[in-house]
Amino acid sequence: MRADLITRITVCLRPFRAAGPRIEVERIGDKRVVHNYGHGGSGWSLSWGSSTIARDKAMAGGTREVAVIGCGALGLTSALLLQRAGARVTIYASERLSDTRSARATGSWSPDSRIADAARVSPDFPALWEQMARTSYAAHQTYVGQVGEPVSWRDLYLLRDKDEVERPDPPNAIDFIRLDDRLRDLVPRSHALTPDQHPFPVDEARRGTSMTFNVAELAHRLTTDFLLEGGHIETMTFHSPTDLSRLSQPVVVNCTGYGARALWNDQTITPVRGQIAWLPPQPEVRYSLSYRGVGVVPRPDGIVVQSYGDSEMFGYGIDHETPDRAEAEAAIATIAPLFARARNLP
Repeated sequence: MRADLITRITVCLRPFRAAGPRIEVERIGDKRVVHNYGHGGSGWSLSWGSSTIARDKAMAGGTREVAVIGCGALGLTSALLLQRAGARVTIYASERLSDTRSARATGSWSPDSRIADAARVSPDFPALWEQMARTSYAAHQTYVGQVGEPVSWRDLYLLRDKDEVERPDPPNAIDFIRLDDRLRDLVPRSHALTPDQHPFPVDEARRGTSMTFNVAELAHRLTTDFLLEGGHIETMTFHSPTDLSRLSQPVVVNCTGYGARALWNDQTITPVRGQIAWLPPQPEVRYSLSYRGVGVVPRPDGIVVQSYGDSEMFGYGIDHETPDRAEAEAAIATIAPLFARARNLP
């Protein structure tokens, strides 16, 4: 693993909302708008569950003509679910999924990754989150084992050295809510390994099982399914809510993700910057790992190397998407010694 093998560097701004995702109905002129955005780092993971709720709200008035704004993970899953419930759906977007921020996601099942501020959520949010997570988990499972591996299971190694120091959170840190215990009966748990059970030169290791999204293939599959089932995608850019008047459909599902900050002037959205350094794909590598604030996720389209720092505040409030080569090289330098000294890599 070397920095000179980097094929590209991509940056994504994740839309964090302290109160959690916005899934609610608003009247704009003669349109009934169902919002479905603001999922932090959990957009892919919660997509089917969140979009199921949005679908039900969109169809509550009996209409069968629905517009979806946005062609990312939430836009496509919302559109597919509406379509399969009997609606005639058109997606309006300035970008196709391959160009959206959804395409720059890490690709790991992470349903409570910076999903909300524990101090700001409503009392019913944990149950709502669990409903979304369980629905999504079941839907993603239907893609496991399919051609192209849109969703797969991988071993995940959690590695640690004894000299690592737990650093205190910075001042005014967000208390990001942790809800994974609510899925304890659902998701495989990690377990500690003895030194002879893993190849890595570290003091402590755990191995778990992680659901991984082959984002490129999953995006292609969702888009193809939507079009084959009668959906339409039209290129259109929206600058303000008043632009909705150009649409013929009486119901609009708004899945604009981080773009909702500008489009809807939603200042409750805070950007959380995340950067990926991409290395050439290695099909034989079938495991992910986490070590010293860096994650590695192998995918068919490349090996993802991402810094997430020593705090969940890493990248919080940073709104630029300019690639940082130094950050990418530092992440690879952190991980490289594991492979240089590893024995009998699986």
